[in-house]
Amino acid sequence: MHTLVTGGGGFLGRYMVEQLLARGDRVRSFGRRAYPELETLGVEVVRGDLADQGAVVAACDGVDLVFHVAARPGVSVQRLPYVQANVHGTKNVLHGCLTHGISRLIYTSSPSVTFAGEDQNGVDESVPVALDWLIRHRSHYSSTKAIAEQRVLQANGEQLRTCALRPHLIWGPRDQHLIPRLIAKAKAGRLRRVGTGANLVDMIYVENAAEAHLQAGEALSQENSPVAGNAYFLSQGEPVDCWQWIDEILALAGLAPVKKSISRQAAWRVGALLEATYGLLGIRSEPAMTRFLAAQLATSHWFDISAARRDFGYEPRISASEGMQRLSRWLAEQA
Repeated sequence: MHTLVTGGGGFLGRYMVEQLLARGDRVRSFGRRAYPELETLGVEVVRGDLADQGAVVAACDGVDLVFHVAARPGVSVQRLPYVQANVHGTKNVLHGCLTHGISRLIYTSSPSVTFAGEDQNGVDESVPVALDWLIRHRSHYSSTKAIAEQRVLQANGEQLRTCALRPHLIWGPRDQHLIPRLIAKAKAGRLRRVGTGANLVDMIYVENAAEAHLQAGEALSQENSPVAGNAYFLSQGEPVDCWQWIDEILALAGLAPVKKSISRQAAWRVGALLEATYGLLGIRSEPAMTRFLAAQLATSHWFDISAARRDFGYEPRISASEGMQRLSRWLAEQA
């Protein structure tokens, strides 16, 4: 199998690349940077931007299967970069698949495409995409991921089978986003508990998320695959107390638990003010708080993963406790 992974040098992408190599695939990675560590593994590294249609289409040449993992993350209030990477980039990947007759495309989406500001307790894939709410509240990452997901699923057909996976809060060794930011904010004394502190959330260990992608890709190869044209939530299968889990991560780094708190309403007002200020001044960096972030941090969001278990045999092979042990060892190595 000759497989393309967009974002193969990223956090989730690299674990997927390693698992694909382990099963014997030839792997090509597409991304904006050079990744000598991937080349050392025998990966063909192609540099380019998702917004460059010619580069994306060329990267799809000769490939049997595409995992579209790359995206622009974050909570910046500048919308255009998210549209270029997440919407136009996905459109270019679809064009590349159709141009070169690729039969399968697995898109890495996000559960946040269904978030509308309220608790999500054990919801399944029947919950609708909350595009209007996300656009109205300037969640540019989630809204552009929602648009991209819809286009990928609409493209499913006889020539190209597609599906979308929605892993929630991916974590583990080599993370350069979620965990380092938590630790940095805690060290700077800027981490605040938002809301009552009683909200439950789903999360997923990175190797489990990677394995789920490979399983979905295999299921898409079947005739009349139940996976084709559908989206799936992914998690460890059991929610955790959000702030207790954050405290456990901080403890692995030798840091004290979060002690200070802010109400959801106050965080929402701060987020609205920062969004307006950053938008007015054209600031590209991410504000410390946004309305979307305030709502996410104060609410419960955990999901029913029965569909992923049923349709492509997903099970979180690595437990949360084992994952935390591996994370602890990695953090110790970084110290």
